[in-house]
Amino acid sequence: SEMIIGANSHICLWEGGNVSNLGGIHTRQIYEHEMDATLDQQAIRDLFRLDIDDHWPKTELLCLENTHNMMGGVALPPSYIDEMGSLCRELGMALHIDGARIMNAVVAQNVTPAEMCRNADSVAICLSKGLGAPLGSVVVGSTEVIRLAKRARKRCGGGMRQAGVVAAMGLHAIKHNVDRLADDHNRAQRLGAELYRNGFEMMRNGKIDTNIVYFGLPAESQVSSEDFCRELVDDYGIKVTGGYSSGGKLFRACTHLGVND
Repeated sequence: SEMIIGANSHICLWEGGNVSNLGGIHTRQIYEHEMDATLDQQAIRDLFRLDIDDHWPKTELLCLENTHNMMGGVALPPSYIDEMGSLCRELGMALHIDGARIMNAVVAQNVTPAEMCRNADSVAICLSKGLGAPLGSVVVGSTEVIRLAKRARKRCGGGMRQAGVVAAMGLHAIKHNVDRLADDHNRAQRLGAELYRNGFEMMRNGKIDTNIVYFGLPAESQVSSEDFCRELVDDYGIKVTGGYSSGGKLFRACTHLGVND
């Protein structure tokens, strides 16, 4: 089998190649649009393959990341998810949403989770990150999808024992920490606006959808990336990570439950 993913997706770049290493699944990769992180529909059609040739794996799955981390925290709209769901049904493959930050997308697009994901076959949701739980993720799908997910989990080492305490923290996060994500978005947008105004390199011409801000030092800066990170920590207690795209020049700052005004 094979799946179609974004070339800058988390599955492609940051998960140790486990789709192929553990799942034996081949990936076909499409570069996302630099402004809205979408995958071109015609490109998906061009990559899609049926089980009619011994040289081909069968395309079984399209995976979309929402929000899209490496594209700058872009929140894909439900209209695009609907469009991709219709395409997948037409072609005969499933649609999975890598929704580690799906609640950020929901808040940014002012829709419900059901409206955002109504045309997906499965969704992965992280309960930490902006939602603030100490740990935990869940997969949402049909009874059959969950049955198969549990079987796959068992083959990767099984599940957790006494997981109720983790579930309790996750439920608290879902019930109490979704609406406040708008505060994180506002803070990230304020930060992005100041960085852009002061000449820092910014993705998407400085547009910030959610809680992720990628930025690079101004072209005329005489400060190294290492010194910049060190000074932020030593002088202001601010931690950012560097070494991202554009030749490793970009830093990432995320607003979250532990960051206030």
